[in-house]
Amino acid sequence: MDHFSINIIETSNPAILKFEANQFLTEHQSFEFNNIDEAKPSPLAQQLFYLPFVKKVYVASNFVAIERYDIVAWDDVKDEVASQIETYLNSGQTVVEATETKTKSAVTVYAESTPNPSVLKFVSNKALVSSIYEFSSIDETKDAPLAQELFKFPFVKAVFMDKNFISITKYDVAEWENITFTLREFLKSYIETQKPIITRPQQSEAQETKAEIKQPKKSLDPTSQQIVDILDEYVKPAVASDGGNIEFKSYDNTSKKVEVLLQGACSGCPSSTFTLKNGIESMLKEMLGDQAITVSAINT
Repeated sequence: MDHFSINIIETSNPAILKFEANQFLTEHQSFEFNNIDEAKPSPLAQQLFYLPFVKKVYVASNFVAIERYDIVAWDDVKDEVASQIETYLNSGQTVVEATETKTKSAVTVYAESTPNPSVLKFVSNKALVSSIYEFSSIDETKDAPLAQELFKFPFVKAVFMDKNFISITKYDVAEWENITFTLREFLKSYIETQKPIITRPQQSEAQETKAEIKQPKKSLDPTSQQIVDILDEYVKPAVASDGGNIEFKSYDNTSKKVEVLLQGACSGCPSSTFTLKNGIESMLKEMLGDQAITVSAINT
């Protein structure tokens, strides 16, 4: 076996540093350990937890990432940590026990661009949620552990979940090229370890998130019902493919004004707001035979 060498790589989170190896460490699996007890399947991670400043250890296919407590600065200890990891790997000891890898489910996560430059869509080969969820701050994530963890990244502004994808809105301080890999690896690891994504049961009306606020179809007037049907059949699939969602909000029979709610990648995107508003407006005018209809797009 070739000699292991470690390359130190900074991440967009100043508390997390990556120690990248020149060879694979695991069989394309990712693991997250929050303390030394959780790290029992990984002797390497356990050894790292003996360092007093280590808060979390991530072991991925070709790197180890460590989140530190603020008691030290990485500049003071990173070379020593890199040397320790390199020495361990070259000793031929186990990185992660084989029994642990068998408990992981095969997960792939890939990133897709969206019409909104501030939003990236992360698609999983596993179903994630059965309903739509949207969170604009960590305060809204009490029953959403995955979203809560995502907001701990300083560049995450909003999180939108639907079926098998998660759309993440970033603050302008970060560039996608610098954070996409970090987010993709985090999501892959989280999903693989089968941690809960949403912890609350089927929601009652009082518990609905703003992403799920939606009028019961049976309570709508006939024209509103037609509008909902048109949106569901012709618009929603295209919007979902771009990492967003559209919901019927209201229809005023006197003013002929339709209000729709834009979520996920569609929210806050000038180009998609304009395109959707005009595209939906033309579609509704034609399909309902009413040229007086106008559409107003609302962003969450």
